[in-house]
Amino acid sequence: MGNALPLPPPGFDELNIDEQIEYVQALWDRIAAKEDRVPVPDWHREILDERLADLEANPDAGRPWEEVRADLLKTTHGK
Repeated sequence: MGNALPLPPPGFDELNIDEQIEYVQALWDRIAAKEDRVPVPDWHREILDERLADLEANPDAGRPWEEVRADLLKTTHGK
């Protein structure tokens, strides 16, 4: 697949870093909106299958997100 578009697109370098990140996120959101057309490599599927098998074999090994988040917030906010 050739690269017909200029990299970066015109005007990109003139944006501040926050605007550049916002621009890239907006591009990704446009791609993600067409998820049925985004190919998923076989190795991604294999990793997901492995993780699902591990979850099924060890259902109590993890912690709920709310608990992890609370611990992270305590650590970052010193509470």
